[in-house]
Amino acid sequence: MPQTPTNAPAAQHPWLIQGGMGVGVSGWRLARAVSGEGQLGVVSGTALDVVLARVLQTGDPGGHARRALAAFPLPELAQSALDLYFREEGLADGVAMRTTPRLRATGGSQAEILTVLGNFVEVWLAKEGHDGVVGINYLEKIQLATAPAMFGAILAGVDYVLVGAGVPGQIPALASRLARYERCVTNIHVEAGPHGDEPLEHLFDPAALLAGHLPGPLRRPHVLAIVSLPVLATYLARDEITRPDGFVIETSQAGGHSAPPRGPMKLDEDGEPVYGPRDSPDLAKMAALGLPFWLAGGQASPEAVAGALAEGAAGVQIGSAFALCEESGMARHLREELLDQAHAGTLSVRNDPEASPTSFPFKVADLPGTVSEPEVSEARRRVCDLGFLRTPVRGPRGVVYRCAAEPVAAYVRKGGQASDTKGRQCLCNGLLATIGLAQRRPHGRVEPPLVTIGKDLSFLPRLAPNAEPYTAADVVHWLAAGADRTAGR
Repeated sequence: MPQTPTNAPAAQHPWLIQGGMGVGVSGWRLARAVSGEGQLGVVSGTALDVVLARVLQTGDPGGHARRALAAFPLPELAQSALDLYFREEGLADGVAMRTTPRLRATGGSQAEILTVLGNFVEVWLAKEGHDGVVGINYLEKIQLATAPAMFGAILAGVDYVLVGAGVPGQIPALASRLARYERCVTNIHVEAGPHGDEPLEHLFDPAALLAGHLPGPLRRPHVLAIVSLPVLATYLARDEITRPDGFVIETSQAGGHSAPPRGPMKLDEDGEPVYGPRDSPDLAKMAALGLPFWLAGGQASPEAVAGALAEGAAGVQIGSAFALCEESGMARHLREELLDQAHAGTLSVRNDPEASPTSFPFKVADLPGTVSEPEVSEARRRVCDLGFLRTPVRGPRGVVYRCAAEPVAAYVRKGGQASDTKGRQCLCNGLLATIGLAQRRPHGRVEPPLVTIGKDLSFLPRLAPNAEPYTAADVVHWLAAGADRTAGR
């Protein structure tokens, strides 16, 4: 395998990045389809340990996860996951999914092993059968998973790592060290409190995890930082330690999390954040940094592609158009309901300032049977059994982990304010339910889905004018007219 690459010129990067959406919405099937068209297919890197464990428990239809695990360089680790989670006949109706261990700042080999395996499997499957490029998208907020997750992806040959929802200053150096099997220390943010907010140090040793069975030189992936404005890009670019290989400039129109408006939070009559001129990126400043950048949020049209390239961008990142295509990991009935409502003009997508425990605004589609309905949300018993969005807090008895979507009494017991829990939704359980991997609860209850999508769906009448199903290849070919137009000028 080749050694660590240097930064590629913008001309060598794909002009189209398929967004890394949700938990498993951007799964390996979607990423592989986009990569097969010569563009950057991206898998979501969130909760892949749980995704793997639950896919195995449902019988691993098609044997895909087991095929990828068979390629893992240390068979004993792969077999440990199979022994714990694989159920050839699947689970009987109503039987709960087996729980997975949680990552902690103090380390935890079983949780780290499953995280490495989950990321390896997803990237390996996305890269299978073609020579295109594949990326993986991480949330900077989920810091405890970053090192083992990225190592699993690098082991599988991931080409790009994209990181947003925070300040991903540690990622470029971390990618380099992991590709060399070096011990890594990640500084974990600790919430400010009476006992201080000094970061926790999380040690991850890739060579030790593989028990010294190193498969050979690894290739360092390109690192793209997802930011909303040039000010953060400038901060990251000024130091070679924090400098990524490029940027994705994501505006508030994109689905999922978006950066809050600059300045004091103001809400409109519908209770959504108000964005103004200060929240529009200055593309001339981005171009002046000399690093490739892609535009994201409301870019799904050939005209937007051509406009982005004319402004000096390397291309665009598209999410929602791919989230609704045939290869999307979203459960079919939810995808069809979204498409039906969108084509009928009745779909409502709210940029909810309270839904996410991260305090970032989060787009929630109003669909029946999901937590967007107040009666569904209120009927759901608050539980935090996955904990990806937990934040470490120093308490009088040491470090505790809390999430604003957990049971209110538990959150308050850990030093939180009850008011901070208002409106918070469990994204972990809701997003897993969105891809058909919902946890089964006692008395026949099943975790309800939570569906996120971008607010701008104006591409649908042009991409699928008769409301017909469409594929990832259809999206790429439609948008390519904008890239071809720019190239032919």
